[in-house]
Amino acid sequence: MTKIKYYILMIIATILFAGAFIAGKLSANDFSPVVMTFLRIGLATVILFPIMVYKEGFHIGKKDLFLAFKLGLIGMTFYHLFFFTALKYTTASNASVINASMPIITALIASVVLKERLTFRRYFFIFTAFLGVLTIITNWNIDVLLKMSFNQGDLIMLCGTISWATYGIIIKKSNHTLSPLKLTSYTFLMCTLIITPFALFEITTYDSLNVPLSSYYSIIYMALFPTVIGYTIQQGAIKKLGPSTASLFINLVPFFSIILSVLILGESIAPLNIISGIVIIASVILFTRKQTAN
Repeated sequence: MTKIKYYILMIIATILFAGAFIAGKLSANDFSPVVMTFLRIGLATVILFPIMVYKEGFHIGKKDLFLAFKLGLIGMTFYHLFFFTALKYTTASNASVINASMPIITALIASVVLKERLTFRRYFFIFTAFLGVLTIITNWNIDVLLKMSFNQGDLIMLCGTISWATYGIIIKKSNHTLSPLKLTSYTFLMCTLIITPFALFEITTYDSLNVPLSSYYSIIYMALFPTVIGYTIQQGAIKKLGPSTASLFINLVPFFSIILSVLILGESIAPLNIISGIVIIASVILFTRKQTAN
């Protein structure tokens, strides 16, 4: 019964994660990527950091603090700037499907940086996932590839996915002893400190906070539900179900993103792009299962 409860909770978490793509798209044209990053991560920091201090205390070593700085810069600041910029030019569904290739990209980077061995089978699934991403960013049009006239939003989202994959590599390469809660809280804090001067410049120079109230609702949703609540559910599920089982649920994010983008944003999904999404998700699942088995 306990496992079933966590299965349900992880499905809820994936819906919350999927909602971030919808909320980001709804507010992308009202806020700049810098201000959106500042508001989302800043609000999440205000919520999460006091919880971390209450549960685990404030202390952190200099080495771990520098790690949090690197993660805050690469995994939070860069990722969100790419993410919010991409949503100005591409659909929420495309962004979520491209982002689903992150485990594959992480493994490919790890093979170079960490010298992790990849079998022929794993290379095959990297290739199929790459084909899935390529068909999305070219919209199944060979002329786009030949003329190199890609949708800039899709390419920017791919850069964001690479940034998030690098975040995972940095964590894996480090020998930190921090709990997930403390590492995440300090990473959020570092991102907030990094982005604040740039956000304040935009706010004071361009009056960039003068936007519809509905866009603020989107920011609050992204900060509270996927970032704080979704993270908390995921960490609990990892403890009860194991990381490999919990991670499989994340593959539902593009599925729910597509449904929500159609229902809320009125996006139309090309049937061929659905095939691309299925190829990417299947490649990730099969790759992950093989990786876990080795």
